Amino acid sequence: MRIKSVSDQDATGPLRQHYDEAIADSVLKRVPPIIQTMSLRPDFMKAIREAVNTLHFRDGALSRAQHEMVASYVSALNRCRY
Repeated sequence: MRIKSVSDQDATGPLRQHYDEAIADSVLKRVPPIIQTMSLRPDFMKAIREAVNTLHFRDGALSRAQHEMVASYVSALNRCRY
């Protein structure tokens, strides 16, 4: 990763809590790289995670799995690793 970040093993304090919550939310049971890029600003990480969980993945016309599929497809089209 070119963006400096705190590894999962090195996360402490409030960042550790954010990482643990991100892991609990993740299907892969790890901190998603896009979330990890915000590790130097835990306040941003918290705000983004809250927005994703309340806006992006809320119940609606698409299920969470469908949202993930669309996001993955768009990321692949854009050649984005995240």
